[in-house]
Amino acid sequence: MFWCRNKARDYTGANNQQTEALISQAVYKDSHVHREQAGVFQPSSFKRVLITRQPAMSTTSQKHRDFVAEPMGDKPVTALSGIGEVLGKKLEEQGFDKAFEVLGQFLLLRKDRELFDEWLKDTSGANACQAASCSQCLTEWCDAFL
Repeated sequence: MFWCRNKARDYTGANNQQTEALISQAVYKDSHVHREQAGVFQPSSFKRVLITRQPAMSTTSQKHRDFVAEPMGDKPVTALSGIGEVLGKKLEEQGFDKAFEVLGQFLLLRKDRELFDEWLKDTSGANACQAASCSQCLTEWCDAFL
């Protein structure tokens, strides 16, 4: 596979001469090539293009991965995935200023993600996506540390 502007172009069925022609057309036409860690691109020589697969996208945010990777400690509520500044302020007004307090509520609801999502929506005005992100984050944290 060769990637130009995130579009896959499969040249596996073509012979070497056809492949070089197709790649040079794609590079010339798109003028932007996604460089991968294993890939090599030199505009002066289309023969030096290494055809590789584009890495898979992660389904969780960096904030989520950071939170799940270490003990909670005294992290603020905004450290939770799905909780930004606005929702964080609303939760602080309700008395939930630390992530461990939100975790406590999650545990009181017996780690039921649906109940927790409803509670978070009612308490802070979170949307379904934000609530699901936060409950997923807490579920994974509990799996790792409890």
